[in-house]
Amino acid sequence: MSRERDNLIQLITLAIPVVLEQILTTLLQYVDTAMVGQLGPLATSSVSQTSSVNWLIGSLFGALGVAVVAIISSAYGASDYDKIHRMVRQTVLYAFVCGIGATLVACVLSPYIPVWMQASVEIQKSASEYFFIISLALLFRSFNMVFASALRAVKDTRTPMIINLAANVLNVVLNYLLIYTAGLGVRGAAIATAVSSAVSGLLMFFFMMRNPLLKTTLKGMELDRSILRETTVIAMPTMATSTASCMGHIVFASLVSSMGTTVFAAHSIALSAETVFYLPGYGIRSATSTLIGISVGEDNIEKYRMIKKQSIILTLIMMSFTGLTLFFCAGSIMKIFTPDATVVSLGTSVLRLIAISEPLYGLMIVSEGIYYGLGKTKIPFIVETLGAWAIRIPFTIICVKVLHTTLFEVWICMLADNTFRAIAMASPLLLGKDSKYFEERRKSIA
Repeated sequence: MSRERDNLIQLITLAIPVVLEQILTTLLQYVDTAMVGQLGPLATSSVSQTSSVNWLIGSLFGALGVAVVAIISSAYGASDYDKIHRMVRQTVLYAFVCGIGATLVACVLSPYIPVWMQASVEIQKSASEYFFIISLALLFRSFNMVFASALRAVKDTRTPMIINLAANVLNVVLNYLLIYTAGLGVRGAAIATAVSSAVSGLLMFFFMMRNPLLKTTLKGMELDRSILRETTVIAMPTMATSTASCMGHIVFASLVSSMGTTVFAAHSIALSAETVFYLPGYGIRSATSTLIGISVGEDNIEKYRMIKKQSIILTLIMMSFTGLTLFFCAGSIMKIFTPDATVVSLGTSVLRLIAISEPLYGLMIVSEGIYYGLGKTKIPFIVETLGAWAIRIPFTIICVKVLHTTLFEVWICMLADNTFRAIAMASPLLLGKDSKYFEERRKSIA
């Protein structure tokens, strides 16, 4: 019983800074969205039009972060500090190469992406300019996400929280100065985002290199083939998952965009509004991945089972509470972002719909974290690809192009996708069929 209590305390202790970081960051992004929203639906759509593509880019950095957590946390559990230092050197190399590559591709494609997203002609130029400016800082965004993963893998969740919170406060301050005081509008919002991304990325690198467990020399840095193989095995399915899922989101967003600027504004704001209510699940997922990886390194399957059980129960409890809160506060939340009554009404109806699925969405999130801690990333790839491309997209096409339904029916398609993913992802874990995954991961690092 004492071990269960100790593990639960450790899980909560690691999760709280991540939850606080993501909630506070999202609340500040609420302010960011609200500031742009005061400029009108056209400005909101200009900023939101490329958000799915931006999400895709971020998810690729996040996939690399999954491999970083899995490898460093298992090495930490096994007290293999040489491997930790080797992985840190590779992490710097990966983050730099991915960041530069993403910057070049995004900047070159920035004039075309709003067109591909079926943005209305009146916002294509401003949406393109916004995306180009924020893409200039993608190298630093890569630093932020990948190096934060390294810190969390050795149980330091406070440093990323403080850095990202400070960066988002800076973003809000710059928003006020550039959007209103300087009168730059959407362009000012983009500059503020780029500058705050650069600051957070540089700070994350600085503090990663000061961490006693991660600090190492970068001299003579070159590819480590054994680390590269392990990283590839874990990261590639995660990148494929992110690509398949986010491409689904892009197609989904473009379908909603074709329903009109007002409908798309309501859709975008509702998505942003929902974010803070499922963040507790992502906080627990992050802590779970770290502790699962450590249990693998320690070769402690009982500890693994304990963490799995506790993380699932804790997530379901928290997400049930956040779902109820979202349901009853949907209208008030929408009014924070926009004064447009039509947008508020549309957004409120879909938020109340999606609120009932929050516990299931949380189950999907934490299950994914368990698989990631085990380095078992192919299962999320299969499930999320099927969910996006066999459920969400086909039924949304039917709703939008054939039946010409409202936004409410489109969000039912999204709810069905989330429900499928939760059931498919969690079933092997709940039925106890995952012990073999633990043993497979042990053999791969032996």
